This record gives sequence, C-alpha cells and structure tokens, in this order.
Amino acid sequence: MRTFRSRTTVLAATGAAVFALSLTACGGDGTGVRSAGGGAGDTTVTVSSSKSAGSSEVVGAAKGSDGAAAQGGKSVGGGASAAAPACTAKDVSLSAARHGGPPYTHIVLTAKNTSGRSCTMTGYPEIQFLESHRENVPPVAKSKPAAPVVLKAGAPAYALVKLSDGGAHEDNEVVTDFSVTLQGGGMAAVAAPGQGGIAVDPAKWATGYWTYELRNGADDF
Repeated sequence: MRTFRSRTTVLAATGAAVFALSLTACGGDGTGVRSAGGGAGDTTVTVSSSKSAGSSEVVGAAKGSDGAAAQGGKSVGGGASAAAPACTAKDVSLSAARHGGPPYTHIVLTAKNTSGRSCTMTGYPEIQFLESHRENVPPVAKSKPAAPVVLKAGAPAYALVKLSDGGAHEDNEVVTDFSVTLQGGGMAAVAAPGQGGIAVDPAKWATGYWTYELRNGADDF
C-alpha cells in the first residue's frame, strides 16, 4: 500500500506540473501569445479567447519582419504607409506637350505632384476638347496600370492622348486650350502645346490612364 500511495503522489504531482505549464503558456487567464514561427521577424499576434462563445479575436497588434505594428491592415510603424489619398486638381500641376513628330497625332499630359505629400492618381484624365462635344475623351483599357499610381511629393505621372490620325481633315478642329478633370476631384484648364494649337478629331481621339511612365505596347494607340 505504501508503494501504491507513493506512485499516486508522483503521478498527481506530475499532472499538476503539466497543468501549471499549460496555464503559463496561455497566460494563466485564458489569453496567450501565439507565434507563427520561432525565428526573428515572425508574425506575432496576441489572441484573447472568448469563454462564452469559445472563439478568439485579435486584441493586439501584428508585427511584420520590418518591426512595424499594423492595425486593421494599415501600417502604423516604420514600414509601408497607409494608402495615399487621391490626387485632386489642387494637388498637381497639369501641362501638355507634343508627342512624336509631324504629323502630330498625340500629346502627353503631365501631372506633377505639388502638394508636398504623397497622393494617388486615380484612373485616367477626363478630357473635354470641344464645347460642342460634352462627352469626355474615351479611355483605352489596355493602358490601365496593374497597380495604383502613387506619387511622392514632386513626382510626375503621365497620360498619352490621341488627338487624330494626323494631316488635314474636314473633321479636325483646332484647340488652343482644353479642360482636364481628375477623378480624384477638381478640374483645370490646360494650354495646348504649339503656337497654332492642336487639331483634334472627335471620331479618333482617346486617352490613356495615368502611369509612372509611357510604356511601349500598353500606350500604343
């Protein structure tokens, strides 16, 4: 009986120790820290268990390999910043230049970020060349970039614009200035390049999306 009682005591003590270790790993109060790995830079998330529903919810901040804390999917530390707001007409300066040689069939619009902060050039420029044609110049889908165009302070974005097929044509009309509306908000008047302005054809004109630079293929139209 003494031997049996001694074994029982040892087993009870062992079970108590294991249970204590389990409580220590879980924080002792039902909360704990779970790690996605054991190395440096692994994602660590603090998890709180719901006693009533038996579910878990994230109550802490996740840290990525760069050490930046993230909340709600947005970085609040030293890593990548939250998405930049859309550029408005007040945030950029717009200008136009001829593209290629004669016959001049295209121009390039440049939008330079003058806001002093980062902003995102949204979509494409909404252009109206003629007061008699109230619809905007249509965009070319293949020119749309794969990712948003985020401009740092002082950085430019570009959009290629087709005016006509070139040459003298009865449907061409001369334009000395035109309006550009940004999809982020606001409208600006832009002076047409060249002393005599530019000739536009409503049946041929088209515009590309805002991009960091003109790209062969995507911007050929």
